[in-house]
Amino acid sequence: MEEQKVHKKGGKRSFVGIVTSDKMDKTIVVSIDTKKMDRLYKKYVTRTKKCKAHDANNDAHEGDTVRIIECAPISKDKCWRLDAVLERAK
Repeated sequence: MEEQKVHKKGGKRSFVGIVTSDKMDKTIVVSIDTKKMDRLYKKYVTRTKKCKAHDANNDAHEGDTVRIIECAPISKDKCWRLDAVLERAK
């Protein structure tokens, strides 16, 4: 999978990930993979974090690669919003 890419834009964090669910209205679930070296075994371990992001136009679909950016809390779980769709699913 993709390695975690953290960008700072005006003090806001952004991540690149893959959309795992688009079943909710105006909300997508983005899976962000990171690779981290295990201290004991000296192997890379993939860690996955899922974030809910606001998609106002419902233009991202399952399998798309997207960039999400930090924003003010929109609901209990959503504090990210869709910035751009980088690559469409085939």
